[in-house]
Amino acid sequence: MKLTDQGIKDIKSAPRRIEEGIKAAEKMGIKVTGFYAVQGEYDYVSIGESPSDEVGMTFTLGLGSLGNVRTTTLKAFTKEEFAEIVKKLP
Repeated sequence: MKLTDQGIKDIKSAPRRIEEGIKAAEKMGIKVTGFYAVQGEYDYVSIGESPSDEVGMTFTLGLGSLGNVRTTTLKAFTKEEFAEIVKKLP
């Protein structure tokens, strides 16, 4: 996630917004396994497991609509899932 101009102007409220966001995600069935403030190109990284891609997209669209962050999502595969995918290659 990257903070927007609005998000950085109200940075002192960010810890509360983060907690509210995690609670909202969990109410949607998303298991949040990590949340980090980071240095570099992005401001935050959140790691979670969504019950479906649709639920995940609904959450990130809602989060973005609040105007404090812009999200980038990545679908991740465990090393075991990756090994199974590779086995299916011709």
